[in-house]
Amino acid sequence: MLNPLFSDNRLKLGVFGFNGQAPSNTLVEELYRPTWQGALAIAAQAEAAGFEVLVPYARWKHGKSRSRALAGSMDVFDPFVWAGGLAQSTTYPAIMATSHTSLMHPVVAAKQAATVDQISGGRFALNVVAGWNEPEFAMFGGVMKGHSDRYAQAGEWMEIVRRLWSEDDEFDYEGTYFTIRKGESFPKPLQKPMPPVMNAGGSDAGRDFAAKYADLCFTLIKSDEPEGAKSDADAYRDLARRDYGRNIQVWSVAYVVQRETQAEAEAYHRHILENADVGATDAMLAMLGQQSKMMSPEAFQAFRTRYIAGAGGFPLVGSADRIVDTITRLADAGIDGLLLCWVDYADGLARWNRDVAPRLEQAGLRRSGSGGRETAFASGCQSKGMT
Repeated sequence: MLNPLFSDNRLKLGVFGFNGQAPSNTLVEELYRPTWQGALAIAAQAEAAGFEVLVPYARWKHGKSRSRALAGSMDVFDPFVWAGGLAQSTTYPAIMATSHTSLMHPVVAAKQAATVDQISGGRFALNVVAGWNEPEFAMFGGVMKGHSDRYAQAGEWMEIVRRLWSEDDEFDYEGTYFTIRKGESFPKPLQKPMPPVMNAGGSDAGRDFAAKYADLCFTLIKSDEPEGAKSDADAYRDLARRDYGRNIQVWSVAYVVQRETQAEAEAYHRHILENADVGATDAMLAMLGQQSKMMSPEAFQAFRTRYIAGAGGFPLVGSADRIVDTITRLADAGIDGLLLCWVDYADGLARWNRDVAPRLEQAGLRRSGSGGRETAFASGCQSKGMT
């Protein structure tokens, strides 16, 4: 069995962020707020279109102004419990959980991940994040370490998790950040040698961590044109091959505003921005600029529109034809996969499945109907080269 993340689709797709409020800092009434029934429905829509993966975010403490937050918008389901539930309700897509290496002990995360992999029949993947939200660290009674220390700690965390997933004998580990005595974890994951890992490191330290440990390396597309992603994607692959002898996939995030015409899509895009949650946006950008080192604080502010409309992602705004053209250019630039988000997931996925999905197949970016699931489960050989 091969995880769907290694299907032969030229451009792979995931749905991002529906374990909590849609990752858009807007106050429009139709903004998605999480319910379990809603999550099940979105997963079913994504599976029907052959999406390769469903990805949650991890959030322990919100920066939202309680006076402006919409009802339910501060709810975020635990990523591992959410992943286990969706693993049981689906049959094809990979199911991710997101874990903060600074907040969750590696022994706990290793067992939770292996359990979800068993539930899913070998479809689990782990999104590893070093953490950037300082109030979350304070809530746990800790102090957020410096940027380089967080990635050094994440490296130890990954070494421990890998050993817990793959070794049967007890082992000791003595690191700067973790001490393990007679460590072991059972059950083991179904996937051999281990489930795939995603990481979104954008700083030099983050990209080095991702190149060493991640199978799916996540990057923000900073250019306004799809072709601007090429140099970044090429550099990421070169880093992984040169320094660690590894082949990786390069993924990014995009938000979708799809309507029948370009004018209608742009009008709705303006509606999202005109109803921005200004306080939440500014607070998030300030923390990202200070802590993530992905780009300068000034650059984050320049991307303000993207963080209001959807997770800082690349804008897919327009008609189905325009969106497919943009995605084709991203694939040509070397992007292997896109995590997509919408302000309103149910409406957005319905439009996507009706109008965009068939056009992506016609463009040769995705296989007809199944999203490549026949070949995704045909052989395990491809995954061995990605780990």
